[in-house]
This record gives sequence, C-alpha cells and structure tokens, in this order.
Amino acid sequence: MKRLMRMTVAAVSLGLMPIALAQAVQAQDQAQEDASPIQTLKAEREAAEARDRARLSALVEDREALSARLAEVTSQLEDARARRDGLDARQAELDARRESLAERRGEMGGELDAIAGTLASQTGALRDDLADSFLTLGDTRLPPRLGKDALPRLSHLEALADSLMSLTVASGQVQRFTAPVADASGERRPREVIRVGDMLAFSDGQLLHRPGPEGELSASSHTPGAASETLENFQAGRGDRVVMDPSQGQVMEVLAQQPSLLERFQQGGAVGYVVVTLGVLGLLAAVLQYAYLVWVSLAVRRQLSGLDHPRDDNPLGRVLRRLASLSGDHAPEALEARLDEALLAEQPRLERGQPLVKLLAAVAPLLGLLGTVTGMIGTFQAITVFGTGDPQMMAGGISQALVTTVLGLITAVPLLFAHTALASRSRALVGVIEGRASAALAERLEPVAASPADVKEKGYAAHANLA
Repeated sequence: MKRLMRMTVAAVSLGLMPIALAQAVQAQDQAQEDASPIQTLKAEREAAEARDRARLSALVEDREALSARLAEVTSQLEDARARRDGLDARQAELDARRESLAERRGEMGGELDAIAGTLASQTGALRDDLADSFLTLGDTRLPPRLGKDALPRLSHLEALADSLMSLTVASGQVQRFTAPVADASGERRPREVIRVGDMLAFSDGQLLHRPGPEGELSASSHTPGAASETLENFQAGRGDRVVMDPSQGQVMEVLAQQPSLLERFQQGGAVGYVVVTLGVLGLLAAVLQYAYLVWVSLAVRRQLSGLDHPRDDNPLGRVLRRLASLSGDHAPEALEARLDEALLAEQPRLERGQPLVKLLAAVAPLLGLLGTVTGMIGTFQAITVFGTGDPQMMAGGISQALVTTVLGLITAVPLLFAHTALASRSRALVGVIEGRASAALAERLEPVAASPADVKEKGYAAHANLA
C-alpha cells in the first residue's frame, strides 16, 4: 500500500513537472518582456532553480531506479577488482620467471653475455651505418635490433647472417621497383625507382636523395641536364650507362646547391636589376645606331659610284648637293666655310648614341660598386646582430656584393666594345665624306677641271676606304 502511494506521488510529481516547467518558462518570457534586466536575471535564476527542484524530486521518488543503478555499479566494481587480482597474479608469475631466467643466465657464466653483447653491438652498428643507405630500398631488410635484456637465440644469429649476405649481394645489383617519391613541391606519389647498388637511386631522370629514418625518398630539384638525359635513357632501355657519384652523393649535393643563372641574377637585388636594365638599353641603342651606320655606308658606296648625280639618301650626296648649289661668285674662304657647315650638320647623326653608350659603360661598374657597398653593409649588420658563428647569416649580403660587381663588369665590357665599333665606323664615314667633299671643292676652285679619269680614280679610292 505504501509502495502504491509512493508511486502515485511520483506519478503526480512527474505529471506536474511539465506544468511547472511551462509556468516557469511562461514567467520567464513575461519577465523578459515587462521587467528590467535585473528582474529578468532574477526570473531566469528562479526558473532554473524550479527545474532543478523538480528533477531532484523525481529522482528521489524513483528509489527503485537508484537501487538498480547502484547494484549495477557495484557489480562492475567487483569485476574490475577480480581482473586486477588476475593481472597482479600474472605479474608475479612473470617476475618469478624472469628471476629464474636471470639465475640460469648467471649459472651459465659470462659466455652468453659476451655473445649477447657482440650480437647487439653488431646489429646496432649495422643498422646505424645503413640507416640512410640505398640498400634498404626494395626487398632488402636490416636485421632487427636486439633488446637490452633479451637472450640471444639461434634465430637472431641466422637473421644477422642472412641480412649481411643479402646486403652484400644487393650492393652489386641494379634493382627496379616502385616506391613513393616526393617531388620538389612535397607531393608524394608512386614512381618507378632504379637502385644501382649503394651508389645511387634515380627515377624519371632525377637523382634521389638518400632515404630518411622512415625510408622516405625525395627527388633532387637540381639534377644536371646531361646527367638527367643519361639516366632517362638508361631507365627507358636506350642506353647502358649511368651517372655515378663516388663521394656518396656529396658532389651531387654541391652541384644541387649551385644557383642557376636566373637565381644569381636575382641575388643582385635592386642594384642588379638597374645595372642589367641600363646595359640592355645601351646595347639596344648601340645596335640600332650600328645598323643605321651600316645603311649609311651602303648608301655612300652607291653615291661614290655616281658622283655626278648627288642624292639626298646619304650624307655625301647631301654635302655635294649643298656645294653644287653655291654660286661661283663666292670667295674660296666662303665656299670652305659652307662646306664645313654642311659637314658639321651631318656629323651629329653619324655620332648619335655614342655618348649614351660611353656613359653607360662608365656608370655600370660604379653601380656594381654601389651594390658591393650596400651588400657589405648588410653583412656587417648581420654580424653585429648574430655574430660570426653562422656563415649563412652573412651569405646573403656577400652574395649581393659579389653579384652586383660581376653584373657591372659584364655590362661594361660589351658596352665598351660597342662604343669602339660605333666610333670607328662613324669616323670612317666622316673621313670619306670629308675627303670626297674636299676633293670636290678643290676641283671647283682649280682653274682647269680635273679629267674624268682622275675623278673616277678618286671615287675608287674613297670606296676602298669605306671597305
């Protein structure tokens, strides 16, 4: 009867609980709409307390559920204690067995310890020496490392002997297999790998770095072009030669660290870009002016073959036409002055671009020196901050200093050659024009005109000077 009453009370409590919760929520909503923030917080706290009291009363009334849960937890605790006792017994058994083995090992003397020490040291040395060897790739496996307290078994000796034999055989074989290889971007994908003993391994014309602790492979990003072509031909079956590095990869690492031409150019920094830009502009101006001088030379040659008919497409024809346009009433000094005026008018176009090329040839080494100074300033600043313990901290400034100097010299040398070529070409043209114009003036001032044979001979001589 009492149980029935308790169940009835619990049911009533559970039935009234949703009503209480609904009333609390409704009161909370009403409080949020009409009350101030402080009253809203107070209403929320009262609603939470009402929910907690209703939940607690429901749990207290449901004593049977609490009793069942307590019995279940008690059973789980007993099971855990039984398992713990079993594990303790197993631990005691293993300790006793270990002590027994230690006693037997002590009775056998130091021979077994010597064998175990030798086996462990040889196995460890072998694994350490071949940790980054190409022999560990493919089907070859290293012997397992012997534990500190492990007893040497016959299987350990057999495994060591088999490993030594297989490694010796693999050192003289060329093996082809598939393994994941990481490219320069870090992406790993399966690729066909060819291993040549312990000397090298390559894939798709790229040399592979020695495997790391986990046996991973990575492709070298700076395989020389000739070596890459040879390796590709060998892998495809088109050749029977491979590229060897007897220094165990050190030479290849040095070659891989050498920067390319573009990387060296980028090491020059802003000063290097300025030097190269000025050099390109100077060479472009020199090429254009030299092409113009070549065209003028051809036009002057054509004019020399027809001096009686001056043309306006060459400076010699324009000078001769200017001389022919002067009347005979002028004094010889006036004719000579007019001729000099015509020659001076043609000379700037023949010498155009030479001052610019000469200026750039002189400025380029100075800019290289400027880059050297700024690079050394950066180097000394790095030394001040980090000291001289790490040479890599100074490498950037020294590289910039040396590269800008090299760029300045490389730019200045061809500009000097270009300036010399332009100056010699323009001087030759000016000499031919001045000589032919002076000859024409002399013929005009002579009381007796020169014979056609003399004029033709002088034209041939000027033509030879141009050549």
